[in-house]
Amino acid sequence: MTHKYYDISPRLGPRTLAWPTDPPVVFEPFKSLAAGGSSNVTKLTLGTHAGSHVDAPRHFFDDGRSVDELPLDVLIGKVSVLEVPGDIIDQSAVAAAGFRSGTERVLFKTRNSELWSEAAFRRDFIGIAAPAADFLVRAGIKLVGIDYLSIEAEHGGGAPAHELFLDNGVVILESIDLSAVPAGEYEIFCLPLRLAGLDGAPARVVLRA
Repeated sequence: MTHKYYDISPRLGPRTLAWPTDPPVVFEPFKSLAAGGSSNVTKLTLGTHAGSHVDAPRHFFDDGRSVDELPLDVLIGKVSVLEVPGDIIDQSAVAAAGFRSGTERVLFKTRNSELWSEAAFRRDFIGIAAPAADFLVRAGIKLVGIDYLSIEAEHGGGAPAHELFLDNGVVILESIDLSAVPAGEYEIFCLPLRLAGLDGAPARVVLRA
């Protein structure tokens, strides 16, 4: 059987879009062959939520599970990519996109994926409304992802979607690029760095059709 693979992690580098209040990604030569070093080694400076990344419960709850404690059977498995054409992911949009009972992992494809071609951060991205987050939690979702820097529908008024998901042990996957991925069923391989005790980590994320 021939599989098709989709790498949905944007390239991570100094030009990668970052949340405005998060640390930027910085690459610094630490030693180099050109400068007489024994090898090339680069120093990385970045936040735990740089590039495609996973939010662990500890992102919002001090006593929550850290990213190195997340179970692999949540991060790897069957996933539904649902396309939402509107300006918000509410409960009716989730239903209209074909969400099925028993789904454990879902990635939302929206017009956000078009924003990866823009150099500047855009605040008018699409997020998940709190009632839709509550619906997904009650439906038994274990992992939820979105194609921009945050799942939150509106910022400045708290983070209800984050809190609903993370307080119920749902892993959040943010900053993925679904522009080349048709809606449908896939296998997901989401492997965040195993950072001890931390709130999140960059992840390389691949879908297999």
